Amino acid sequence: MSASVNGAARPDGPPEKRDRYPGLSLVDTHAHLDLLEQDVGEALREAREVGVTGVITVGINLDSSRKALETAHAHPGVRAVVGVHPHDARHLDRDALRELRRLAGDPLVVGIGETGLDFYRNLSPRADQERAFRQQLELARELDLPVVVHDREAHAHTMRILQEYAPFGGRLVMHCFSGDLDMALAVLDMGGYISVAGPVTFHNARRLQDIVRRLPADRLLVETDCPFLSPHPFRGRPNAPARLVLIAEKVAELKGLPLEALRLGNPFARTGR
Repeated sequence: MSASVNGAARPDGPPEKRDRYPGLSLVDTHAHLDLLEQDVGEALREAREVGVTGVITVGINLDSSRKALETAHAHPGVRAVVGVHPHDARHLDRDALRELRRLAGDPLVVGIGETGLDFYRNLSPRADQERAFRQQLELARELDLPVVVHDREAHAHTMRILQEYAPFGGRLVMHCFSGDLDMALAVLDMGGYISVAGPVTFHNARRLQDIVRRLPADRLLVETDCPFLSPHPFRGRPNAPARLVLIAEKVAELKGLPLEALRLGNPFARTGR
């Protein structure tokens, strides 16, 4: 989750026709389906029509984590990540952590998150953010699940804590990556993945685009973070899983590959759930 959206969280329709990429099968590795105003079933149908066949819906607190899990059980092709966002870190007490562990035991849960640090808004005290981050890293390790990390204006602190838990062996996802190349390479060295969202399509995103060019495709993920961060040319409008195709197209362009030949990573497939 990155920012709020003004107005209804409903996109203007799918950006592509499926027959443009026959056989395409993409996974939106980070969505917030519970925040869509559009009917979730309709959004998923539009996504399938353009080749987005899987969606990971991500919790930001216990309530939204429960909703993510309910959505996963209600819709084929959807899996859930459960966790507490740094904005709500102050609420992750012993009882909440116990409930999070219970939710994470469901077979349709494929990761813990989104957790991490957000020093831009500081809606929870920094000490609480770091405590909750460590608690969720430990839970992910205990359950052998990937951890999905939110990092905003906190690169050095985030990396310092991650180093305490490295190596991750493919169980680390840096959601909506906003760091530099050195940080990206350090994440890869720890056994993590770099996930890119709509900003990679923006004209002024030269640093992120250069990082995508330099990293191996199988260590990259694509996500919408819907209903936030719509890709160009829909910037500023509500996002949806169908727009993942535009993000994947840009990544393929930066890698000098046709979209059909792009082989991205998927750490969630390794959970066996």
